Amino acid sequence: MAGLWEFPGGKVEPGELPEQTLIRELKEELGIDVSEACLAPFTFASHRYSDFHLLMPLWICRRWEGIVAAMEGQELAWVRPQRLKDYPMPPADVPLIPHLVELLVVPDKTGGRNGEGNGR
Repeated sequence: MAGLWEFPGGKVEPGELPEQTLIRELKEELGIDVSEACLAPFTFASHRYSDFHLLMPLWICRRWEGIVAAMEGQELAWVRPQRLKDYPMPPADVPLIPHLVELLVVPDKTGGRNGEGNGR
């Protein structure tokens, strides 16, 4: 979706498993090699667009080989989880943000979330 920030991935091709699709798309979009053993299913988004319904799995990638690069001319950004909401995304991606924040933001000793509100 033009002008919006998206998580890497794409359409499952005939005969492909979702894991194979993600591995292929990560290579095509980001130039990295990932093995299926390094992927863990995390959650999913279900969203109805006007002309189709999208069921999108979100995977955790624990390790990869290579250096992440924009292979298709897209912008890339490493973003703290609590800042993801500041990036305009397709409607199907937005519900995934709280899941990532919960997984990746460690509570600090005061009961707050590490890194929240500090502008970083």
